[in-house]
Amino acid sequence: CRIIPNVMDFANPPDPPDDYARKFRATVGVSDHDLLVLQPTRVVARKGIEHAVELVRRLGRANATLVISHASGDEGDVNQQRIEEYAELMDVELLFVDRWIGEQRGTGTEGQPLFTLGDVFSQADLVTYPSEYEGFGNAFLEAIYYKKPVVCNRYLIYRTDIEPCGFNTITFDGFLTNDTVDQVNDLLDNPARCNEMVEQNYEIANEFFSFEVLEA
Repeated sequence: CRIIPNVMDFANPPDPPDDYARKFRATVGVSDHDLLVLQPTRVVARKGIEHAVELVRRLGRANATLVISHASGDEGDVNQQRIEEYAELMDVELLFVDRWIGEQRGTGTEGQPLFTLGDVFSQADLVTYPSEYEGFGNAFLEAIYYKKPVVCNRYLIYRTDIEPCGFNTITFDGFLTNDTVDQVNDLLDNPARCNEMVEQNYEIANEFFSFEVLEA
């Protein structure tokens, strides 16, 4: 059999954020000086969002906000309530922003501005991907495409299909450690290293997960 990977158009990088994209932070209540940690997934149990909440808490940065991009979907709201309660216990600023996200820019049913997922990625400082298990890792590739540093749990498919490609990410095995937290803080304090990391990851993704790979 032949495995066809998930792919993105890495031959054409995303445009830099424009004025509209830069309005996202103010729209949802995050200042330009805040650390925006993005969890770009639905709110379901297997996504391991508790790890993202814990990470934000342990970073020890008073200006950090965890932003979750998608709603619960068809799996109910119990897990979202659990995440909200856990964030409150951990004293973590948490925002669910699905009402401001659409397939394209525009105006929502309540008159609110709609942003694309690309707009949201462009405003993130860090992406968390702490899934317990996944079919592949779409949100991981999206984070790489939009050149954002990633903190990732080493779920099975990540270990077998993604990690061997050589991506430079901050990973953990099932639970956060002090070393994981220290690595994230060191990265956030070193913009040059962060830029080197995301550029390296983009080139790796272009080699293994581009449209051209699919064509071949």
